[in-house]
Amino acid sequence: MAAIVAENLSKFYPVAVKEPGFQGTLQHLFKRTYRNIKAVQNISFEIAPGEVVGFLGANGAGKTTTLKMLTGLIYPSEGKVTVAGQVPFQRKAKFLKQITLVMGQKQQLIWDLPALDSLRINAAVYGIRDRDFEVQIDTLTEMLGLEGKLTQPVRKLSLGERMKAELMAALVHQPQVLFLDEPTLGLDVNAQVSVRNFLREYNQRYQATVLLTSHYMADITALCERVIVIHQGELIYDGSLEGLIDRFAPCREVEIELAKSYTPEHLAQYGDVEAIEGRMAKFLVPQETLTRTVATLLSELEVIDLAVTEPPIEEVIGRVLRSGSIS
Repeated sequence: MAAIVAENLSKFYPVAVKEPGFQGTLQHLFKRTYRNIKAVQNISFEIAPGEVVGFLGANGAGKTTTLKMLTGLIYPSEGKVTVAGQVPFQRKAKFLKQITLVMGQKQQLIWDLPALDSLRINAAVYGIRDRDFEVQIDTLTEMLGLEGKLTQPVRKLSLGERMKAELMAALVHQPQVLFLDEPTLGLDVNAQVSVRNFLREYNQRYQATVLLTSHYMADITALCERVIVIHQGELIYDGSLEGLIDRFAPCREVEIELAKSYTPEHLAQYGDVEAIEGRMAKFLVPQETLTRTVATLLSELEVIDLAVTEPPIEEVIGRVLRSGSIS
């Protein structure tokens, strides 16, 4: 059985429409008209138990709305959804004990209390026995490297330590389905790496299912083999991250260092010149002609050094979101 199933999932919001001027104000006051804003439209996908999937889209694409429907915070306007075999918006205790939602910009720990006190409150909410709580806290403390930090007031923890403590609070009941919305938001590079390593270990240890949204592409490339991309509320890609790169970045960057300078007109015969700086030049070359182009460059130009790289993943995803299409 799939851990998460969404079938033609949609969410519409009615928004009042007001005409300008005094007459429009009167009409708006006594007889309002509405139009539907389509936040999410006919999204369908399945995620297997233990799978880690990246959920990508520009701001306003519908990612958070989808997560809220999957966690039961809002009702879908159309379609069906099940998570861990349960209907989310029914909010049954069995469902709530199997999922968690972590939002990088939201805080659940009590600011002036030690983090451990907030964790005990969460344990009481979930009905976790004291012995099981202690075992889980010891395990998570070791995995997150928070030894000696949980007895300090939350306000005295660093941002990275607070984010780790927030993760601990969200995972104290050992959920099997994790919805993570920007879990590394605002963290420095070292803290981001630490959180990624923890999420990878948690997934492997407990075989937890993870749906991850992030604007940090390093989070996606480090954790996700599969990605789902939505644009303006519609699903436009569901497949491997590698497949997305191959389909939307069919070219490779070839950067060469030359023994002497050449004019842009001369270099243009070898491919699409992206940049020229002194004796350095960068070409964008289709994969199917890459071998032939590199051989030609080496034979016809005085090349000191040559490197072939893939375009940055941020650039690839940016192209997908700007176009709103994979075709």
